[in-house]
Amino acid sequence: MTYSCSRRRRVCAGLAALGILAAPLGAGTAVATEPPGPASFVTSSATSPPSSPAATEFRELTPAVATELDKAIKGVMRDANVPGVTVALSAPGKGTYIRSFGEADTATGTAMSPGLFMRIGSETKTFTVTGVLQLVDEGKVGLDDPISEYVDGVPNGDKITLRQLAGMRSGLFSYTADEDFYEALTTNPEQHFTPQRLLDYAFAHPVEFPPGEGFQYSNTNTVLLGLVIEKVTGRPLNEYIQKSVVEPAGLRHTSFPTDAAFPRPHAHGYTNQTASGEVEDATDWNPSWGWAAGAMISNLQDMRSWAKTVATGTLLTPETQAERLEIPEPSADGSGYGLGIFDVQGWIGHNGSLPGYQSLTVYLPEAQATLAILLNTDITHEGSAPSTLLGKAITTVVSPDNIYELPTSAPESPASPSGG
Repeated sequence: MTYSCSRRRRVCAGLAALGILAAPLGAGTAVATEPPGPASFVTSSATSPPSSPAATEFRELTPAVATELDKAIKGVMRDANVPGVTVALSAPGKGTYIRSFGEADTATGTAMSPGLFMRIGSETKTFTVTGVLQLVDEGKVGLDDPISEYVDGVPNGDKITLRQLAGMRSGLFSYTADEDFYEALTTNPEQHFTPQRLLDYAFAHPVEFPPGEGFQYSNTNTVLLGLVIEKVTGRPLNEYIQKSVVEPAGLRHTSFPTDAAFPRPHAHGYTNQTASGEVEDATDWNPSWGWAAGAMISNLQDMRSWAKTVATGTLLTPETQAERLEIPEPSADGSGYGLGIFDVQGWIGHNGSLPGYQSLTVYLPEAQATLAILLNTDITHEGSAPSTLLGKAITTVVSPDNIYELPTSAPESPASPSGG
């Protein structure tokens, strides 16, 4: 099922605020000029013997390939007016490439660097769904339980399962597409939103389709899963995620804020998801409206580690991880959306977006390759998210058999999952 933005253009634009990217926003105002030279390091295993031929080509990260990557990344930054970006790419026997380009703060000219904290948007969904799947492994919930067992007042709640919520197949309207929500957020982005208020925006609309009969990316789904975790564990979601997911995964720089708190040092983020439509600094906006779907913060080191953890199922049983990766009605190349995770041309993981920031964290199992991208803008370029443009540019260089690419205008079909 493909979702159509029939509401006024600004609300459709608002879908991009958590990574829905449902419609082009038009030309964004430039927020950076030609990026300065990179802060970086590159290591290569050029002296190691060549590996055996594999089904998936992944090029060795030699200095020559690093130069190609530099050029590709700078090209996207120039074309899409990206202020700053940090990239980490690595694979066993192929080397490591870590680069930071551009500015973390356009007002001061402070350079982007690999150690900065960033908001990760819908990468949060991978943590929330992992938490639910851990409860499945513990026998505390079942993937085919109806949401009505845990949360009252959900339209079709007796028919919508936790599996359908995690897989974006519930048919529930996404609160981020509601006009009143978008106006409230852009008018006062520092305000706090409760989960119930978010659901109220969503439930004021009819369902989009019967449960299980379509795919539509909806942040409402993940907010409900966050409430399931709280109901079953008796703990606030942020505390559960920290103790049961973040810490067991060995992540030391990842947090789930309940307000606008932002660890230092962090990059400033720039967005045109504003009441005026002009570019503003969204660094201190309150991410509570993302909650279980998009509120978390991390850095490059942790997201590199998390990419493999979530894609390989380190925190889950093999059986549950297999269910997580199962994709109903995949596209011809096998791409699609599983349970809080996607597969795009063989790259498994998630992207994320909220005002001022975007991210992409993916893993290519055949090459055991990890790619993490963090950037400080969510302003689209010709209908495409900058994180998608960067992912495509990078994978075109290093993994030509597995090029990460999302369509520009239909991200809510199973063949083209998106973050948020």
